[in-house]
Amino acid sequence: MQIKANDNPMVFPTINKGFNRVFRPGRLSLGLVVPIEHYGTSPVPEMQHHLQRVQLAESLGFSAVWLRDVPFNVPSFNDAGQLLDPFVYLGYLAGHTSKIALGVASIILPLRHPVHVAKASASIDVLSGGRVILGIASGDRPEEYPAMGVPYPQRGELFRESYDYIRGVAKDCPHFDNAFGKVAGYMDLLPKPYGARIPLLITGSSQQSTSWLAGHGDGWITYPRPPAAQAQFIHQLRSSDQEQDLESRPVMEPLYIDIADDPDSPPQPIHLGFRLGTNRLREYLLSRQEIGVNHVALNLRFNNPDIEQTLRRLASDVLPLFTE
Repeated sequence: MQIKANDNPMVFPTINKGFNRVFRPGRLSLGLVVPIEHYGTSPVPEMQHHLQRVQLAESLGFSAVWLRDVPFNVPSFNDAGQLLDPFVYLGYLAGHTSKIALGVASIILPLRHPVHVAKASASIDVLSGGRVILGIASGDRPEEYPAMGVPYPQRGELFRESYDYIRGVAKDCPHFDNAFGKVAGYMDLLPKPYGARIPLLITGSSQQSTSWLAGHGDGWITYPRPPAAQAQFIHQLRSSDQEQDLESRPVMEPLYIDIADDPDSPPQPIHLGFRLGTNRLREYLLSRQEIGVNHVALNLRFNNPDIEQTLRRLASDVLPLFTE
C-alpha cells in the first residue's frame, strides 16, 4: 500500500516567520542552496553575483536560501560550499533581503562552541525579523576534527551536549552544567530569538539513537531516497510523533538539478539528483509532496544553462505549483 503524508491530519509547531513560511503541513515549498551558480568542475565557486542572485530568488518567490558550514576545503569531498562563514554571511543577507527564509544546512555542532551558535543565530534571527532556520549535524568530514582539536569518535556525544546547551541558554537565566560549560543561573545570554526559539532541524541521524531523535528537533533534513524508502522513512517519523502525542515535524531534502532545454526531457541521474526538463521536475516534486516532503532545496552546482535564466524558468514553470 502506498504511504501518503495526508493519511492523518498534521500540525506543525509555530516557531518563527522563516519556519512558518517554509514548512506547511501537506505542502511542499522550494528553496535554493547557495552559491547559486555552476561550479561543477571545481570545488571552489567564484561567488560572483551571489547577493544579486539571492535577491532575485527572493523576488521570484523562492521560500528559502540555504548555506553550509564548511570550514576547510577538504580535497576528498570536492566541495568548499559558499566559502564565507555561514553566520557572517547570514547577517549580510539579512541586511539585504526582507522576506526569504535564511537557513543553514547544516551547522556542525561539535566543531563550534554552542554559546557562539546560540548567540549568532539569535542575533541574526532578531536582525532578520525571525527568518533563521538552523539545520544541525554531527559532521561527516573526519579531517576537520583534528584541525580543531575535537575527537571525531566523540561527535555524537558532543552533538547531544551542544543541542542541550543551545536549548538551555535560550531560557531566561539558565541553570545547567554539561561538557561545554556551566551556567549557574545568575546571568543571561542575549539577545533572545525573535520567534519562539531558533528552529533546529536534525540532519540524518547525527549519530543519535532512535529514542533520542524521537524527542528532539523541530524537523528533519534527509538526503533523497527512492520513493518507497523515503515514504516509509517519513511515515515512521510521523508515527513516532503521533505515538508521543507531539506536533508533527517537517521533512526537507536537497536535490541537485541540471535543467534540460526540452521541458519533457526524462530524468537522468547526476550526483544526488537529476538532469531533467521542467515538466518532469514538476512531476518529481509533486510526488515528493505526496509522500510528505515539505521542502526541497534545489542545488544548481551542476546546472549547465545560464543560472539566472534557469531561476526565471523555474519560477515560471515550476514554482507556481508550490507557492500559496
